[in-house]
Amino acid sequence: MSKIQKKGAVDTLTEMRSRHAVSITDFKKNPARIVAAAEGDAVAVLNHNRPEFYVLPAAAFEALLDRIEDLEDIETIREREHGPRVAVEIDDL
Repeated sequence: MSKIQKKGAVDTLTEMRSRHAVSITDFKKNPARIVAAAEGDAVAVLNHNRPEFYVLPAAAFEALLDRIEDLEDIETIREREHGPRVAVEIDDL
């Protein structure tokens, strides 16, 4: 989601990386309700109509961390796939 804001005579474009946004004032009134209303999506919390931070449910955050770990593992595998091979016996593991 993008939002055009006036800054003097020039328009600036603020990118929001979520489909949902809420003012920090409204967020502070009932954060749990805001997170629940987003139904698992991230919420941009706005300060002076600009994203200050993003909030997401614990399950979504944990899934994001799992995905990052998987991508790091894939990168490590790709870095090592053409490296030296070591012969081992399965019983030695």
